[in-house]
Amino acid sequence: MTPTEILSLPISGAMKAKKHIPVVGDFVAVLQDEKTATQMIVSILERKNCLSRGGAGESAGEQVLAANIDTVFIVTEPGHDFSIPRLERYLLIIRSSGATPVIIFNKSDTCDDMSEFLSQVKSELGEIAVIPISALNNTGLEQLNSFLAPGKTVIFLGSSGVGKSTLINTLTGTTVQKTGEIREDDGKGRHTTTVRHLVSLPSGSCLIDTPGMREIRIWTAEESVQDAFEDIAKFSQGCRFSDCTHEQEPGCAVRQAVEEGEISAGRLERYKKLLKEAAFERGKAEIGLKRFEKIRYKGISQLANEYREKKKWDAYR
Repeated sequence: MTPTEILSLPISGAMKAKKHIPVVGDFVAVLQDEKTATQMIVSILERKNCLSRGGAGESAGEQVLAANIDTVFIVTEPGHDFSIPRLERYLLIIRSSGATPVIIFNKSDTCDDMSEFLSQVKSELGEIAVIPISALNNTGLEQLNSFLAPGKTVIFLGSSGVGKSTLINTLTGTTVQKTGEIREDDGKGRHTTTVRHLVSLPSGSCLIDTPGMREIRIWTAEESVQDAFEDIAKFSQGCRFSDCTHEQEPGCAVRQAVEEGEISAGRLERYKKLLKEAAFERGKAEIGLKRFEKIRYKGISQLANEYREKKKWDAYR
């Protein structure tokens, strides 16, 4: 997208060789040679930030979703899609990027009382902007205006069927994205958006729609896990051991906080699970998936051998 037109251009051979592939939201340098009628992308400008997750499925490494993002709208709805663990995962990859997260409760008109959902988000996820709207009925959208200032870029994340494309169509006033029906039994929808797509608003802001995300691997967002669970980090300062894992160690202030109702047991379990996942993703990033799996299974094999040796000696006793 240029100030005058939208172009469809290839990337240079040098960029392909180095695997420098632009993503939605990137700013690029374009070579235009009138003599040879050459037009191509030759460079990617330095990114302010990028939003990424661990590669989906069996793929390893980082998958960059978009670049130069100011705000991320996490779109959910007060029904089948609502999930605190999923929202936590979104928040981790967003905070790791440095962008500002905002939770959008679309289809609020389908819920008689939103207060239960809003209070649950506040108690489990802390202070974060939460905005109930109805894109279909065009209500509550004025609350989004402060995030749609000129020069700002907003990306929409969420499951299929929560109304991301409907919301973008409402904000742009045109049908730029296809929309589809959702199944009534489980609230799931088809992937009407199949690629990440950027559109501009008359205000000068840009919107990026994304396909529904079935898998949210948190890549190497280990520091973000600590930031997202500040309450647990605060209590852990009172643990007897500085490297306390909050499992069976004596003098664990975090487990005591759970027993006293200061922290929910579910929140602590999610924290430990996310830390393990972040450490696993970091290991993959540092030494590669195949080598990581080899080391992992070698350790399991050693434990199995030690166990067999112990059983053999126990039999002689």
